[in-house]
Amino acid sequence: MFDRIRLAPGRVKLLLVSLPPVLAAAIVAAALLSSPRPAPAAPLAPAAAGLGGPQGQAPAGNQQAANLPATGGLLVEVTGAVAHPGLYRLQKGQRVDAAIAAAGGLTGQADPARLPDMAKRLLDGMQVSVPALGSPAGTGSSSRTTTVDLNTASADELANLPGFTPELAAEAVRYRQDYGGFASTKELVDVLEMSQADYAVARRYLRV
Repeated sequence: MFDRIRLAPGRVKLLLVSLPPVLAAAIVAAALLSSPRPAPAAPLAPAAAGLGGPQGQAPAGNQQAANLPATGGLLVEVTGAVAHPGLYRLQKGQRVDAAIAAAGGLTGQADPARLPDMAKRLLDGMQVSVPALGSPAGTGSSSRTTTVDLNTASADELANLPGFTPELAAEAVRYRQDYGGFASTKELVDVLEMSQADYAVARRYLRV
């Protein structure tokens, strides 16, 4: 049989003093080991690269595509001495100066003596040509005149012609429906009472 262990009085006191801190440390360690570890933070996504300029701006060299909305408006071709020749879609009722502005404006090579009529109203399918200095005469010193059929054109098409008002265009369409059409463009004056001044401008864009 083992003899009963006897502790010296000093050792008993030391054991009683050191026991509580040891127990507390053990409890803290057990709590830390049993608590779930936080998931590692997800890495930040890298910043997107290769973004273009402000929304709606096209990169250089793609100016023509940037000016072609899907539908609506008038499709006009601008050629010659402008910054960005190409196809442009503009609002109905706008004039030649708006088409040239859409193409980036005149260049230093534009011939100031042969510029197109800036106040001329645009038509769908029109070509606006700006001659360059030294280019042969007769190569399109002004926008190409496009005529429309007075007996088939819609009210909107007629209203976009110089000399017409929306009211007169609607009246021309009603006249066609009631009387079978126009025998000549002069009936705009004789029947619909279009002014001679307006007719002198409008007849350049009309045919029957």
